Amino acid sequence: MKVRGRFLPSWFLLGWVPVLFSGCLLVPHSRGHTEHHHAFIDYWPKEAHKPGLKLAVKDNIDMRGVVTTAGSEYLAKNNPPAKADAQCLAIARARGVPIVGKTNLSEFAVAPSGFNEYYGTPKSPLSHMHRLIPGGSSCGSAVAVARGYADVSFGTDTAGSVRVPAACCGVVGLKTTFGLVSLHGVVPVEPKHLDTVGPIGKNVEDTAKGMDLLEAGFAGKYAAAKAAKPAGRDIRVGRLYLKGTSSGVDKAVDAALQKAGFKVVPLDERFREKWDQAKKDGNTMAAAGVWLSEGPYLTRNGVSARTKATILVGRVQYPLAYRRALARREEWQEALRHAFHKVDFIALPTLQSTPPGIPPNLKIGLLEIFMLDFQNTVAVNFAGNPALAVPVPLAHTNVRLTSLQLIAPPKKEAELLNAGRLVEQAVKPRK
Repeated sequence: MKVRGRFLPSWFLLGWVPVLFSGCLLVPHSRGHTEHHHAFIDYWPKEAHKPGLKLAVKDNIDMRGVVTTAGSEYLAKNNPPAKADAQCLAIARARGVPIVGKTNLSEFAVAPSGFNEYYGTPKSPLSHMHRLIPGGSSCGSAVAVARGYADVSFGTDTAGSVRVPAACCGVVGLKTTFGLVSLHGVVPVEPKHLDTVGPIGKNVEDTAKGMDLLEAGFAGKYAAAKAAKPAGRDIRVGRLYLKGTSSGVDKAVDAALQKAGFKVVPLDERFREKWDQAKKDGNTMAAAGVWLSEGPYLTRNGVSARTKATILVGRVQYPLAYRRALARREEWQEALRHAFHKVDFIALPTLQSTPPGIPPNLKIGLLEIFMLDFQNTVAVNFAGNPALAVPVPLAHTNVRLTSLQLIAPPKKEAELLNAGRLVEQAVKPRK
């Protein structure tokens, strides 16, 4: 099978057969909060009217006394309320931050499109006349922030699930260093190597405030990073060019880097080849993780055919390719360490083009396959590094924004957000 000029292995098509030919229609049951553009599964107006920073939480993160649905009909009907908060909520709880609701997501956080058959699909604010995907799996978290229902939201990122919806909705999303933020109380996908919790904000400053709710003392680190490198001229960026990327998107990313004043160094073909292999290996790891974590739901009623197809892909991948992919992880991490001896960050588009539209017939099996190639994110998860998605202007298209992705060495979230701040300031329209 060929998608976007690239051949996909037969096992991938095999796993998607139930979706591609079942006529699985995305007719939402509208159990989510339609008045909030399907961004929420649970919404609490009393909390929304309290003063101060307002937080929304993806509904695969436990909140005491609330059923964690992970966007699934089966869990919504069978899960008891969580007995305790996830550990990543500890700082927000200690500070009394109002949590306005639990946000919608792709079922079990395994689909990059952001579709949800049961709760309805969140509506991207970039969709004016054109119905565009919101990106997944943290679709509701991105839409809640983009539409002003929350100042900050928490999402999870296994293969791009914070950065992709941020890019599709014109907001900022931070994938944190693997292991930095506790996953205790978070519904797993691939928790041993890939899963992370990260903030989404309307802008870099709000995203930094969200990070300060996930890591104690982060505000001080961020202030120090801004003081250490207050201007773009102090920062060296390695620019990665990937085949298949829209020329307009590449030009937009280059223009943003130039306006920020960064010293830009093109990365060579050898590094690109390593990136491409890491992308394949990361997708293998993510698919296998779905099987290992969600396999028990394969035969359950109330789990969508699309999700079951994804689980089947992982069942095939795990014995065939998982261990070989994992064996290449240290080599990829070393390639990144070597690159970061020469540059502070690596830059590339978050997505290869503007967000695709929702298919007219609402059959999305092929779209989910397309999205795995379309997003430039999973190679970062495979290494464990942090990465930031920042919106930048895009000319001559109906969608006037695209997204720049910046990648940093491990535990350099503060420096990463400072670089994002400089980009944001540089591309902001002058009054």
